[in-house]
Amino acid sequence: MLILHTSDWHVGRTFHGHSTLAALDEVLGALAVEVRERAIDVVVVAGDIFDSAVPSRDSYELLARALGAIRAAGASVILTSGNHDSATRLGFQSEFAAFGGVHVIARPEQHDKPVTLGDEHGPVHFYGIPYLEPALLRGRYPDAVLRTHAQTLGFAMDNVRADLAERGGRSVVLSHCFAVNVGGDTQLADSEPAETAFSDDVVRDITAGGLDLVPLATFDGPDYVALGHIHGRSVLTERARYSGAPVHYSFNEAGKPRGGWLVELGADGLEQVEWLPLPVPRGLSVLTGTLDELLTDAAYAPAEADWVRAVLTDRSRPLDAMRKLQQRFRWCADLAHQPSEVAAASGASYAERIKTKSDAEIVAGFLEHVRNGDGASDAELEILTEVIATNEAARSGELAAANGGAA
Repeated sequence: MLILHTSDWHVGRTFHGHSTLAALDEVLGALAVEVRERAIDVVVVAGDIFDSAVPSRDSYELLARALGAIRAAGASVILTSGNHDSATRLGFQSEFAAFGGVHVIARPEQHDKPVTLGDEHGPVHFYGIPYLEPALLRGRYPDAVLRTHAQTLGFAMDNVRADLAERGGRSVVLSHCFAVNVGGDTQLADSEPAETAFSDDVVRDITAGGLDLVPLATFDGPDYVALGHIHGRSVLTERARYSGAPVHYSFNEAGKPRGGWLVELGADGLEQVEWLPLPVPRGLSVLTGTLDELLTDAAYAPAEADWVRAVLTDRSRPLDAMRKLQQRFRWCADLAHQPSEVAAASGASYAERIKTKSDAEIVAGFLEHVRNGDGASDAELEILTEVIATNEAARSGELAAANGGAA
């Protein structure tokens, strides 16, 4: 059986205010083509189908179009809910969808009730573990200790293993969580430092207080574990992997490939896993330099068609930088200022620094502070002097009028 492991479609997410629907539509269309050409039997999506608990109409239409194309290409589909999804909305009429080969597992009690599909070697049981919030699950299973995600998924996997022991055969588990290979090395397919897989700025924490890690040993037993929640592909072990998101949703993902894991199960279980790349509709580039360098240097020409994050190193923040950048980089979406030189801060208090200074000197000092050491220009000093003089004259007139009135 040939299985394509994907996750984190996040239908409806925006990228710095820009819709990603068209890009995702293109990528999922290409995925359906791969399903047909490679005769893939099953496509699994390990959580976060939608980006919002209340998806838009356009999001629903895109998902329906993608699922229809995958089914028409010949594959069954198995989806589970993630922490971004509304389990109720995602699972609405899932019983009817199953008759069409689209299996949606979103209710907590479904975690140990597999979708069973067969090939020439017999059955393969797909256990979809929907996103299980411990606080919401305790009332359903009052005898179990369910305070953390590790405990909750441990409870779920115990039930899965018990069910599998009765059924026999090969198995695949889908789970949306932060799984870590405690005592082992996380091998990233991109050869990155392991910690970067868990530093995505668009991954929503799955607990109120931060991360809740689940030991990989929790998932012992199945032939393959299809994980979701991390947006970069990674290999925890040969049989447990993250596929990452199908499109880029953050500049932290720049340079990371998009795609899914092509998993082949033979008669005795897992035989091989290979990476199936998917197209990247628009690349991501992070450019660093002064505004003048980014606007004029020919070395940056390849990024003109990319989404661009510009990190400006000018001593002070340039005026109207985004508009100027977008004249060259149409898709510049994010701007940061990280000066290459930082002016030394004074140790004196604000009151001490201004005690003997005039109003004009105080304003000029403020400008120098917020501009990283670059003070007011001659033109600005002229304006400051004029404004301060006008204010002082007006104040003197008000005082004279008040004194005259008092006399």
